[in-house]
Amino acid sequence: MASISSLGIGSGLDLNGLLDQLQDAEEKKLVPLAARQETQQTKISAYGQLKSALSQFQTAADALNDSALYESLSTNVGGSAITAAADAEAQPGSYNVTVDTLATRGTLASDGVTAADEAITAADQKLTLNFADGSTQEVDIASGSTLEDIRDTINATEGAGVNATIVNDGTNFRLALSSSETGADASIADFSFDGTAPFTADTANTLQSGTDAALTVNGIDITSSTNQVEGAIQGVTLNLQEEGESTVKVEQDTLKVREAVTGFVNAYNDLKDKIGDLTSFNADTSEAGELLGDSVVRTVESRLRSVLGGAVEGEVSILSDIGISHKYDSELGYSKLEIDGDKLDDAITNNQEALSTFFAGDTDDAGMAGQINTTVEQLLSSNGRVEGAITGAESLKASLVEQYTRMEQSIEQTISRYRAQFGQLDGMIAQMNQTSSYLTQQFDALDAQLGRD
Repeated sequence: MASISSLGIGSGLDLNGLLDQLQDAEEKKLVPLAARQETQQTKISAYGQLKSALSQFQTAADALNDSALYESLSTNVGGSAITAAADAEAQPGSYNVTVDTLATRGTLASDGVTAADEAITAADQKLTLNFADGSTQEVDIASGSTLEDIRDTINATEGAGVNATIVNDGTNFRLALSSSETGADASIADFSFDGTAPFTADTANTLQSGTDAALTVNGIDITSSTNQVEGAIQGVTLNLQEEGESTVKVEQDTLKVREAVTGFVNAYNDLKDKIGDLTSFNADTSEAGELLGDSVVRTVESRLRSVLGGAVEGEVSILSDIGISHKYDSELGYSKLEIDGDKLDDAITNNQEALSTFFAGDTDDAGMAGQINTTVEQLLSSNGRVEGAITGAESLKASLVEQYTRMEQSIEQTISRYRAQFGQLDGMIAQMNQTSSYLTQQFDALDAQLGRD
C-alpha cells in the first residue's frame, strides 16, 4: 500500500479536520483535572494566608507573654541640659539635675613649620606625648618624615591618646593635637622629641586643658571625666548636652505596654479580616471566598474564640476587665476586638502587676498570651489542622498533576493510533479509487469494441 504523506490526499476526505476534532474531544478530558489542580493551588494559597495571619497574631501575643515588659521603666526629661535612658536596675523616682560644666578634651598645638609636605626629621626618633595624669605615650617617627607623615603616624598608633590634625595659621603649618578622651586626667599636656626637634609644643599659647564634667543631682555634687554619666542615678545613664537645669522622672513605661496590647488587638482583628475575606460570599456576583465553608477555618475560629473568651485566675481575669471586648460588625458580618482606651490606660497606669499576671502568668502558658501561643502552636504544628490542610492540598495537587500527565500521554497515544488508522484508511480509499478508475476505463473500452454508446 502506497504511503500517504498528508491525510486526505489519497481519499479526498478531510481526515486532518476529523483528527483535530477527535483530539479536541480527547483533550476535554483534561479540563476537569486542570480545574481541580487550580482549586487545590487556590486552597494552598488561601491556607498560606491563614497561616501567615495566625503567625502574626502569635507574635503579637508573644510580646505580651513576657513579664519584663511590665517591669520596664522609661525616663521623662524636662529641659535641654541632658538626655537620659533607664535600664533594668533603675527605680522609679524624680531627680533635679544641674549641669555646671561639660567634660572637654585637652588640646595643644606645635609651633609652625613652613611646609606640611616637606621632610623635617633627619633621623628616626621618638615623639613622647605627656598627659595631665602623668602618663606618657611614645610614637615612633621615621627619618625624613613630613608634618603630614607625623600626623598620619600619630593617628595610626593604637592607644596614642590623641587625634592629630594640621592647622594653617596663615603663615605656618602647625601640628594640632586633641585628647582622644574628655576629662582633666586624659588631657594632653606637652610633647617632646628625643632627638633634634623638628618643632616644639607651643604650651604657652595653645594649651587648653581638658575638664571634667561637674553636675549636681538633687543637690549632690558629682564629677565625671565624660559627658555620659552612669551611676549617679541607679540604672540611669545621663548624657550631658549643655550647661543648665533639667528634671528626670523615672517611671513605668506605659507606652511600651500599651503598644503591645494595641498590637495584640490589631493582629487579632487583621486575622479576623483575613478569615472574612477567605470565607466571604457575594450574593450579587455569586463569588465565594477560597475557604467558604472550610472546616479548618471553623476549627481555628472555634479554638481562638474559646481561649479569648476564657478566664485567667487573678485580679484581672478576662479581657473585658482591661477594656478589651468583642464587638459585632453588622456590615462585615463578624466580631472584632475593640479597646476601651480609658479603661485600658487605667489598668496600664495603675495595675501593671495584675496585667502581667493576666497576660504572662508565672509560667510560659499560664497567662492569656501563653494560652493563645499554645493554641496557635497546636494549629500550626506539623500535625495541626492548618498545616495538615496545606499538606493534604499539596498531596492532592501532586496526585492530580500525575493524573494529568498520564492522561496527556494516553491522549497522545490515542491520537497517534487514530492518525495511523486514518493513514491506512486514506491509503485504502486511494487504492480503491485507482481500481475503480481502471475498471471504468476497461468497461468503456469494451463498450467501444461492442459498439455500445
